[in-house]
Amino acid sequence: MKISESITIGAGRERVFGVFSDIPNAAQRIEGITRIEMLGDGPVGTGTKWRETRLMFGREHTETLEITEFRAPEFYAVGSESCGTFYRSSFEFKETAPGTTEVTMMFGGTPRTIVARIMGATLAPMMKRTMHRCLASDLAALKRICEGA
Repeated sequence: MKISESITIGAGRERVFGVFSDIPNAAQRIEGITRIEMLGDGPVGTGTKWRETRLMFGREHTETLEITEFRAPEFYAVGSESCGTFYRSSFEFKETAPGTTEVTMMFGGTPRTIVARIMGATLAPMMKRTMHRCLASDLAALKRICEGA
C-alpha cells in the first residue's frame, strides 16, 4: 500500500521544513498525536528516534519511529516496524514561488511476514481511506502552524 498527499503552504521552505521536522512538539501541533517521547538527545536528524502515540480507530497506538534520511530543507524520511510490516513516510519540500512551499508526504508499508501479507491484503481498502484522511489532517494542521494561524 502506497499513498501520497500534497499541500501548498504560504511560507518559505526553511520555515515549513522546520515546523514539519520539529518532532518534540508534534503532539501540540497535530490533533491525532497524543504523546511524543524522544528517545535521545540532540538535534533532530538522521538517527533521531521517538515513541509516538496516536489515536487510531478510537484507541491509542504507540510506535517507535526513526528518521532514516534527513536533508534540510528539502527532504526527510521516517521508518518504523510494526506487526510484521516496515512502514516508511517521507516528506518532500519544494519552494514553488517565493514564500510558497509545496509539501508532498508519501506513506507506504511493506509486509515482511505471511500474516502481515494476509492482513494487508484484507484490510488495504479500509486502511488506505483512513490513511488518506490522517495524512490530509496532519498536513492541514502543520499548514496552519506554518502560516501563523
